[in-house]
Amino acid sequence: MDIRSLKKLALLGAHHKPLELSSIQFAAHLDLSQQTAARKLKALEEEKLISRQFLPDGQLISITKNGIDALHKELYDYTEIFSGNGSIKILSGKLITGLGEGQYYISLEGYRTQFLEKLGFDPYPGTLNIKLDAKSIDLRKKITESISISGFTDQNRTFGKGSCFRVRICDIEGAVITPERTHYPDDIIEIIAPVNLRDRLDLKDGHNVNVEVIK
Repeated sequence: MDIRSLKKLALLGAHHKPLELSSIQFAAHLDLSQQTAARKLKALEEEKLISRQFLPDGQLISITKNGIDALHKELYDYTEIFSGNGSIKILSGKLITGLGEGQYYISLEGYRTQFLEKLGFDPYPGTLNIKLDAKSIDLRKKITESISISGFTDQNRTFGKGSCFRVRICDIEGAVITPERTHYPDDIIEIIAPVNLRDRLDLKDGHNVNVEVIK
């Protein structure tokens, strides 16, 4: 896999929207001959890391989901390399659809006021659910939640307590929220944030997501 060429396309914006780019222009960005640049694009397409639509005077290039996943893995690997002192912790996994309970519970005033007070934001009514990979499951178990969320009673119904810790996805800060349940799964995290993360980051089920744990 030619990660250098894939990374250059991402830096040019092909991971966000189709990029109009000729092989001559791509060659100039990589300081290569036009023939070599064209071969690299063809190889990336054959590996299903990019898709191309040919135009009369160029082509539209988009990085596919497989390409995005490859870039996420590269990010994770570099994070591992440069965070040997443990100062940076990254939880990685695939986006899944939750049970839909998050919207109801997060909207309850008894929880919302605590999130606003303790986290500094009013959360979007819903959670981003991520199924962690094996390495991240082990890391998750070592993270101690630093923020407590108290339970409360509303209209004769009792709502349980929980805990959370701060995280960042791209440039958006949020928190992993963990209800106090005896059998809460180790491989799933639920993230709250002041915005709809799926829409803001254009995320869909199956996408790889890297979550940075912050203090």
